[in-house]
Amino acid sequence: MTSVDSDSARWPQVVVHTDGGCQGNPGVGAWACVLQSGDRRREHSGGALATTNNRMELSAAIGALRLLKRPCRVTLYTDSDYLRQGITGWIRGWKRNGWKTRDRMPVKNQDLWQELDSLAAVHCIEWKWLKGHAGHAENERCDFLAGSVMDRLRREAGPARLAAALKEFEAGALTTATSGASSAGLAPPSRLS
Repeated sequence: MTSVDSDSARWPQVVVHTDGGCQGNPGVGAWACVLQSGDRRREHSGGALATTNNRMELSAAIGALRLLKRPCRVTLYTDSDYLRQGITGWIRGWKRNGWKTRDRMPVKNQDLWQELDSLAAVHCIEWKWLKGHAGHAENERCDFLAGSVMDRLRREAGPARLAAALKEFEAGALTTATSGASSAGLAPPSRLS
């Protein structure tokens, strides 16, 4: 849980479900989130022609937190242990070590981890893991939304464009592995109104 200050008890409560996925890893990918606060509900999704599953899991949480207009008490459910363990534990060591792992290697997806860390700092968040594909209605909804985005991207892009995007992504991933930067594939969403 992230503790911001004692005023957080008066902040709006938001329940968030997230999911990200990839067809191929790397491959075409997508993410989705469902936000609920009282009787208000918002679904949002996005994707990339070439990405990884972990980037999409991170992008789902980022996409959800970007929608919040003000500091909130957030319960965020994810089926990604990578996301939950990273933001609740590993990230402290990475920041302390200059965004290097224990083995002194650059942290993968550093750009997304830094954005998520910055967005999370504004809120009081409880990060909860749940088993994917286990019948949780909102997790299944996120999975469906992300799958729909991947299907649409595949149809609209066609095989040649998908192959070119994957080649570009893989070349970029190889050249940026030492710099810690890579493309997010995350378009800025509109804010939750």
